[in-house]
Amino acid sequence: MSSVKIAPSILAADFAAFGTEIDAVEAQGADWIHVDVMDGHFVPNISFGPATCAAIRPHIKTVMDVHLMIAPVDPYIEEFAKAGADILTAHVEAGPHIHRTLQAIRGAGMKAGVALNPGTPAEAVAHVLDLCDLVCVMTVNPGFGGQKFIPMHDKIRKLHDMIGDRPIDIEIDGGVDPTTAGDLVKAGASVLVAGSAVFRGGSVSDPAPYGENIRAIRAAI
Repeated sequence: MSSVKIAPSILAADFAAFGTEIDAVEAQGADWIHVDVMDGHFVPNISFGPATCAAIRPHIKTVMDVHLMIAPVDPYIEEFAKAGADILTAHVEAGPHIHRTLQAIRGAGMKAGVALNPGTPAEAVAHVLDLCDLVCVMTVNPGFGGQKFIPMHDKIRKLHDMIGDRPIDIEIDGGVDPTTAGDLVKAGASVLVAGSAVFRGGSVSDPAPYGENIRAIRAAI
């Protein structure tokens, strides 16, 4: 359980102070920094793109985990590689050629992730697992932070069985907090994305609550 990684989503941070927020949340115990990229097309929201990733990269001392909620994906892979993404995750629903997309992500020097919306079965990634370093299970419908958790434990267990001994992380994105974290890890999750559950109650001038929130999730695990 000590190997479970907590990845705060900067979608819940202060947009005017991303650098300081990242410095603070890493100092308070974050393992990765999760960056949600949205295009207003694949999902009904717009967030940020490669330029923001490049701007915050110098502040990230851990792992920049970039989650693309965009379609198409392939034209932007090189830009996110240049911006410094360590992991780049594309949705299986974002295009017809996820195999090609994952090849391109790895070819650009990044670890490759594939994400599944709540309505997409685990079997959708069965034939691309050998190209994956991470499978992201959405436990909310993508597009907005702070949504109500959708239980996906059976899907997580199925993915865990499908992955077997491959070195692939199962990441959970959506509604992660101390009430949901324990069962998610029991089902097979190894990375927990948390936005409001980490940043709630703190600020760049008072980051101590970030650490308290991260420790509360770890205690639940």
